[in-house]
Amino acid sequence: MKDLIKKQTTKEDAVLVAIFNHKQTKDKVKEYLKELKFLASTLGIKTVKKFTQRVNVPDSKLYIGKGKAEEIRQFIISHDINLVIFDDDLSPSQLRNLEKLMKCRIYDRSLLILDIFLKRAKTAQAKTQVELARYQYLMPRLTRMWTHLERQRGGTGTRGGAGEKEIETDRRVIRNQIGVLKKRLMKINTQNATQRKSRTNIVRVALVGYTNVGKSTLMTLLSKAKVYAEDELFATVDSTVRKVVIKDIPFLLSDTVGFIRKLPHHLIESFKSTLDEVTESDILLHVADISHPSFHDQIDIVNQTLSEIGAVEKNILYVYNKVDKLESDPAYADESGRFSLQKFQEQNLGGKSNENRVYISATKKINIKALRDSLFEKIKARHCTIYPNYIDHNVY
Repeated sequence: MKDLIKKQTTKEDAVLVAIFNHKQTKDKVKEYLKELKFLASTLGIKTVKKFTQRVNVPDSKLYIGKGKAEEIRQFIISHDINLVIFDDDLSPSQLRNLEKLMKCRIYDRSLLILDIFLKRAKTAQAKTQVELARYQYLMPRLTRMWTHLERQRGGTGTRGGAGEKEIETDRRVIRNQIGVLKKRLMKINTQNATQRKSRTNIVRVALVGYTNVGKSTLMTLLSKAKVYAEDELFATVDSTVRKVVIKDIPFLLSDTVGFIRKLPHHLIESFKSTLDEVTESDILLHVADISHPSFHDQIDIVNQTLSEIGAVEKNILYVYNKVDKLESDPAYADESGRFSLQKFQEQNLGGKSNENRVYISATKKINIKALRDSLFEKIKARHCTIYPNYIDHNVY
């Protein structure tokens, strides 16, 4: 049964597909496809071509129009491509119809993200969470997934009675496996909840943000402990907790999974226990990549996810990272040609400074002292509620 959740390991070519309409403009779709290409490359998948189409309402059978579907079919046949990835989630019937028409594997955004998480997961908890999410995704789509599963197994007889019986068998196995995984996850969650209860006498800080904004790099910088950090999506899936001391106050700093646009619902549900590091924290460091053209949207997506898990009202310090990448942008240069933070604020943040914002570069170690000072003030305020007799010797 492990074949059902096997990771994609062989390198292959793919085409990407997205639609644009009044809800998402053509320019936005270009940006989304760029992100989808980055997601695909994380699994070693090379993007050969991108297809877009204006569709006011997605087609109930094929998601895209028949003409565009035929155009894609002809392209993948002529270029010997066996994978098509859609930027949006597809219904089971759309997946089935597209696979039947194009005679190749069809991925949607959720399945791609789930495969990446499966590749990244290291701990027993993360692996269990991702396996559960993927099984829950596969369950209603098992009929259309049959050719994909058959390809992984190298089996035969995917049509007719034998194939249908095999699908029913797999359904039963998946249902049983989901039950086993839920029980296992419940046990892990209970153990983790017990561990978190023991931390009530210390301030807890959690790093949150869109994927690939530099959270793990910042975690390494603040904790001085080695944490995996690369320029790739979802480099961190497992929660990492480190004890850190700023001046004379200790606190726990946790690095959590990065959020992303259209994060699969099953994944959010399965990762709620991991996200308890966020919901039970005292302070959030919301890291944003201000060099990204859509950093506003990314901040909104993170805040929306925080709202879904009940953490949007937390004490938040916004950490605007990668400020070094703006230094060469003429749009934010002053009269002498140097980067002007004031100009950036005027154009992007209404021109107002905010005590809950700090601008840094984690890789270049720019303005890290200001970050530590701002974080210390928030930690001290919380620390004083836990230890009312605390005296701040750092002011002398």
